[in-house]
Amino acid sequence: MNTGIAARLDRIGRDGRFVIVPMDHGITLGAVRGLKNIESTIDAVTRGGADAVLTQKGIAPRVHPNKNDAGYIVHLNASTTIGPDANDKRMTGTVEEAIRAGADAVSFHINVGSNYEPKQITELSEVTSKADKFGMPVLAMSYARGPDVDEHDAENLGHAVRLAEEVGADVVKTAYSGDSDSFEHVVESTRLPVVIAGGAPEGDEATLDAVRGAMDAGAAGVSIGRSVFQHDNPKAIARAVSGVVHDDLSAEDALAEVGLLANA
Repeated sequence: MNTGIAARLDRIGRDGRFVIVPMDHGITLGAVRGLKNIESTIDAVTRGGADAVLTQKGIAPRVHPNKNDAGYIVHLNASTTIGPDANDKRMTGTVEEAIRAGADAVSFHINVGSNYEPKQITELSEVTSKADKFGMPVLAMSYARGPDVDEHDAENLGHAVRLAEEVGADVVKTAYSGDSDSFEHVVESTRLPVVIAGGAPEGDEATLDAVRGAMDAGAAGVSIGRSVFQHDNPKAIARAVSGVVHDDLSAEDALAEVGLLANA
């Protein structure tokens, strides 16, 4: 790992652990709750303890004045839920554009097992090669998704995270397998730091239980979007997630500490 990548990883995490709040959903879902006034949401989650936020390049001017010295990641591909196939992620930016937007890292989504996997492998490999030249870390969002693919199967997820390492990513995000024991296989499948996705919101307790289970399995943190930025109190839930990731709290203790236990 070159010096630039190591230095920038420290900007999007702490001591090798990561609490990232992705808010690139404006392309995927539109201006949903939490994203219309994205400035206040970014301010809230970063004051709550998020180490970094993630958006598409065009949102950068709305990010920097409100991120409270947190890290910034620019996402480089996307699709929409109203398009013909949400698995068909297309390029929306370049490493150079992310640098000009003031990013500390870039991210790229790949659906392993989908009809678009071959093209996405090639594109991710190209992104990691270019990013390495600039000392820019790459977060690979590597999911097991496609026809007849179980998105939460530990073997599939282990394959997805290993693919990310094989093509040169620095951090890998994937789905949670549902329990700590099976997720150990996922973490052991790569030497990269593994962070878990949040998926559709299922409530505070379910969110924090998943975070705790992943951390117990050896994960390096989270990249949770809707369960944080659409929360009634995004600052509090971000602080609770940070408590589990950085302070090794139990899910119950983390929620209690921020006053959310009664709403779990």
